[in-house]
Amino acid sequence: MNKHPIQRRHQFEVLRQVCNFIPAFLVSKIARETGVDKKARTFSPWSHVVSMIYGQLTHVIGLNDLCDGLQLFSGPFSAIRGAVAPSRNTLSHANRERDARMAEKLLWSVLAHLQGQSPGFGQGQRRLPRFRRCLQAVDATVIRLVANCMDWAKHRRRKAATKLHLRLDLQSWLPRFAVVDRAPHHENTRAPELCAGLKAGEIAIFDKGFLNLAHLWQLTQRGVFWVTRAKANLRYRVIERRKAVGKVLRDDVIKLRGPKSRGLYAGLLRRVRVVVELDGEEVAIDFLSNHLEWSAQSIADLYGCRWDIEKFFKQIKQTLQLCDFLGHNANAVHWQIWTALLVYVLLRYLVFLSRWSQSFTRLWALTRTTLWRKIDLTALLRGYGTAGGDFHFLGRPEQAYFAQF
Repeated sequence: MNKHPIQRRHQFEVLRQVCNFIPAFLVSKIARETGVDKKARTFSPWSHVVSMIYGQLTHVIGLNDLCDGLQLFSGPFSAIRGAVAPSRNTLSHANRERDARMAEKLLWSVLAHLQGQSPGFGQGQRRLPRFRRCLQAVDATVIRLVANCMDWAKHRRRKAATKLHLRLDLQSWLPRFAVVDRAPHHENTRAPELCAGLKAGEIAIFDKGFLNLAHLWQLTQRGVFWVTRAKANLRYRVIERRKAVGKVLRDDVIKLRGPKSRGLYAGLLRRVRVVVELDGEEVAIDFLSNHLEWSAQSIADLYGCRWDIEKFFKQIKQTLQLCDFLGHNANAVHWQIWTALLVYVLLRYLVFLSRWSQSFTRLWALTRTTLWRKIDLTALLRGYGTAGGDFHFLGRPEQAYFAQF
């Protein structure tokens, strides 16, 4: 345990070190592609992106908080490739008028660049030889907004919200695809879009809210394996009963029986009932999968890995700025959500470079504390370990490997 972390001096401030992970040409290129450059005069797209990154790292509570903080440090801020500290009205106008697709494209472009620059980034800690398949979870989370200010995001009677649909790589904890949409839209309407990038042999895990038989049949035909919860009203007939052992109560190969269901999914399915521990109590849960060879317990354990995406949503909501929004229109909200995911990727890259083993919250807090100091952030993180131990910052890949595979 290192009680005195190394504070090696660096020629740049910590904020500039983080922003330097974004290639210099990328922001201007995407601004031209999305038409944002035509709406930018004195406040450049680069200044806009860096201002939003600053807002995420410092957890600002409003436009005045963000702009005042940057005005106080306008000198070091301008050294970040000529970024200009905005006024309140300038930043508000930029968030409202500039297409949020720029922030979305920037996220995926930066992630691809970092993975190309460091091939080990995003590949998990290690791979076990007995099971090399990629494991990805698909889920959605509701982000609450202010109902009396955001009529476009009405969700139920007195609430307003938007919804983030996400596909997360459980071996690297990096987002692979995301959609920001209005909250009333059901999850299964976005399932085909979220799973479009899955390749043959990969495994998708999702809740029964994403259960769409036509989509599941498409995944099966593409060679993608999937695991989900079975609905209670599912009509089927048993083709084969397999031996149940231990906490496995039922293990059946089934075929859908309803005329509409048979037309949507023509193949065989696996339906297993396993006793699992939920909130300290043992309950029997029915699972559904298109893989006919895995053991029943492995299917249940695979579904248990889905809770990692819930932990991911909890991490970004507790640390990044997804509670207080800087604008009330849909475009401004989308700018903030996409920038939050971009900052998450940049922090995860710091984890990769420094081999950080503490919690994500501590990493974000340490970065925020040293934002305007000229300290080598990577060296600081490498030597920082005053709490000791291992907080399992990364989702451990071995959780996705089971002896039954």
